[in-house]
Amino acid sequence: MSVSPSLLPLSTIVTRLRAVGCVFAEDEARLLVGTARTADELATMLDRRVAGLPLEHVLGWAEFHGRRIAVDPGVFVPRRRTEFLVDQAVGLARPGAVVVDLCCGSGAVGAALLAALGRIELYAVDIEPAAVRCARRNIPAGQGRVYEGDLYEPLPAALRGRVDVLVANAPYVPTDAIRLLPPEARDHEPRVALDGGADGLDVQRRVLAEAARWLAPGGHLLVETSERQAPGAARAFARHGLTPRVTGDEERGATVVIGARPAAD
Repeated sequence: MSVSPSLLPLSTIVTRLRAVGCVFAEDEARLLVGTARTADELATMLDRRVAGLPLEHVLGWAEFHGRRIAVDPGVFVPRRRTEFLVDQAVGLARPGAVVVDLCCGSGAVGAALLAALGRIELYAVDIEPAAVRCARRNIPAGQGRVYEGDLYEPLPAALRGRVDVLVANAPYVPTDAIRLLPPEARDHEPRVALDGGADGLDVQRRVLAEAARWLAPGGHLLVETSERQAPGAARAFARHGLTPRVTGDEERGATVVIGARPAAD
C-alpha cells in the first residue's frame, strides 16, 4: 500500500529502498524525487522500484556517456561499462564516417557517438520493436536512421563495403548464466538482449560472418565482451579476416575486441 509522498521525508524513501536491497538507496531516492513531477507520480515510481523494476525503467532514462538516454520498460538498460566501447569507437572514427550500430537497444551507443563526433552517417539496428521505438527517440531522424530487423538484414545494400566503424554490443551472456543475473536484468530486460548462446558468442559469430563484406577497407568492427570470452572472440575475428586486438578498462569492468579489415584485401 502506497503512502502519499507528501508525508514521506527523503529518509523514509531511503529506508523503503534499503529494505528491498537497493545498495545506493540515497542516490536513488534523490533521483526519484528529482524526476517525479507530482506527489502521486513519486508514489507510483517508488512502488515500482520497490517491486523490483530497474531504476532506469522507473525513471524513464539512464545516464550514459554524459547524456540522458530514454529507456522504456522492456528495453535493455545501457551499462556504464559500454561507455568504453563508445570511447574506442570515437578514437577510430572521423567526422563524416559511416557508422553502423548493431544490436543498438535504446540507441545509447549511436547517440553518444553522434554527440562526440558531430556529423556522421549513422545507421542503427535492433530486432526488438520496443527497442527500435526507444532508439528513434534517442537518435532523431535528421541525425541517423534506425531500422528494425535481424543484424544486417534491414540495412541498405549500398552500405556494403562502405562502413568505417561497425559497433555491436551483441548479447554475450551464456544461456546457462542468465539465471545468475540480478533479477532486474533477468526479469525485466528482453532475453534476446542478454542470451548469447551456449558460450555467449553465438550472436557475435553471426556479426563476424558478414562483417568484412560491410566494412570499408581499413574499417573497424568493435564488439563488447567479457575478459574471459575475449580470447575466443579474437580468434573468431581472425578466422573472418579481421586483425584483432583486445583492450579493456579495469575500472569500468569493460572488455572490447577490435578487428580491422586490411586496407587492401
